[in-house]
Amino acid sequence: MRPELPSLIKEIGVEVTRAYPEYARLLDGPNGQAIRVGVEQSLASFVDLVAEPSSPTTLRDDMCRRFGRFEAYEGRSMDTLQGAYRLGARVALRRAKKVGQSYHLSPTLMLSFADALFAYVDELESLSREGFLEAQSQSGEHSEALRRRLLHLILAGRPAPGSAIADLCEQTGWTLPEEVTLIAVRAPAELDRLAADRDLLVDLSAPQPHLLVPGALDEARRSMLIQALPTGRMAIGLTVPTALACESIRWARRVLELVDSGVIDDAPLIRCEDHLITLWLLSDPALLDQLAQRELAAIAGISATRRERLVETLRIWLDTRGTAAQMGALLDVHPQTVRYRMRSLETIFGDQLVDPESRFATEAVLRALRLRSRAAGTSP
Repeated sequence: MRPELPSLIKEIGVEVTRAYPEYARLLDGPNGQAIRVGVEQSLASFVDLVAEPSSPTTLRDDMCRRFGRFEAYEGRSMDTLQGAYRLGARVALRRAKKVGQSYHLSPTLMLSFADALFAYVDELESLSREGFLEAQSQSGEHSEALRRRLLHLILAGRPAPGSAIADLCEQTGWTLPEEVTLIAVRAPAELDRLAADRDLLVDLSAPQPHLLVPGALDEARRSMLIQALPTGRMAIGLTVPTALACESIRWARRVLELVDSGVIDDAPLIRCEDHLITLWLLSDPALLDQLAQRELAAIAGISATRRERLVETLRIWLDTRGTAAQMGALLDVHPQTVRYRMRSLETIFGDQLVDPESRFATEAVLRALRLRSRAAGTSP
């Protein structure tokens, strides 16, 4: 069953988004990756339970309840989510029949598989219903659900109809600002409503908790956030026009990812503004690999030890344009060693270190590789 999962997940995604277009918008939105992870987790958990019935399902259970809560926050009934679950089960059963035929599995075994699959889907639906009812009972004020809906529409970007946003602003009494600042919050997090400004739009129950601050984040706002989220770890996105809110939260979440990987130092409150170059240099890992392969092709055939020394010397020279003595102090080698390495670099790279555009590309690659090496704990 396991080899079928990657392609089956894609097939289920196509079928579900075709039948329920509202889920296509969600998958393209700020929570899309978390939703995909939840779907993968649910399918993998079924296979794990087939292999070992006592396998733990804690993560799957929590994700299913979150799906139910999300439906409640979006103002939908459980019908859509239940329909998506059952459609996914039919797609999985269709695939299972093909696999069964190829392995000549008996009809009795296939019937047992179908029974187990639909019993599993009933379990997923039950868990999601728990989350749905919990969200409904805890929301208390209808306005809070509307404000979360408003936040989701703003983050959906340009496909969201302006009239829907305007209607929700009118219903909640929230004034649509020209600019916003999005903040990614590490789960779990709880908001002290008494300490929080009333004009915040907040969703801390989403798979990736976040909130919106109208306008820029000044010192007063920062102090408020620290008090309202005393145990929260936050990444502050850039202040952008409201139509670009989805970009602000994307950058903020990327900063949290870079904190997790060790590239950016952790702190209770981290500003994207302080890490723009890092975000840019590491925005496309696959493209960085291609660029590094091109820019460092001249030293690809050199032994690893010598290549590492030359790369470090080149990086120091590009950073400082210093003298041999200055570079030697930074590299902890004799100035004559620096001169020897620089002559080798000039011979190897030739005009690549003279041409401004080529030199800039080489410097960008070395900076990006050094940042990435921090996460791996290796030399670039």
